[in-house]
Amino acid sequence: MATSRRVSRVSSLIKREVSQLLFNGIKDDRVGAGMVSVTDVDVSGDLQHAKIFVSIYGTDEARAETMAGLKSSTSYVRRELGHRIRLRRTPEVIFLEDRSIERGDRMLNLLNQINQNHPEDGFEGEFETEDEWGEEE
Repeated sequence: MATSRRVSRVSSLIKREVSQLLFNGIKDDRVGAGMVSVTDVDVSGDLQHAKIFVSIYGTDEARAETMAGLKSSTSYVRRELGHRIRLRRTPEVIFLEDRSIERGDRMLNLLNQINQNHPEDGFEGEFETEDEWGEEE
């Protein structure tokens, strides 16, 4: 079992190399349907499996098409990782869609809507305050 520091280093190396492959290595047209970026890589403790989380910007159809292209190119990505990163055994690669950015954007929009619907003068209730000695005023 590898140390957590080594797992972290391998994870960052895989993230960098897969990002480069997405930019100019994968020739599948489906991968270019949506704008793709690697958000995170989760490597198992024994360095045998790597979950690559990708964020895809575009329509639902473009996302599905891009994920299909990524899944079909897993063997190519694994082979390229084997050439670029020197490990005893190249990890199995799994692409997973990361929708956390989309969820965060949705939450910000909801918070902005709430902020617009309520007056900005703050809370309408009264608070009990304590002085510096802990006694109520």
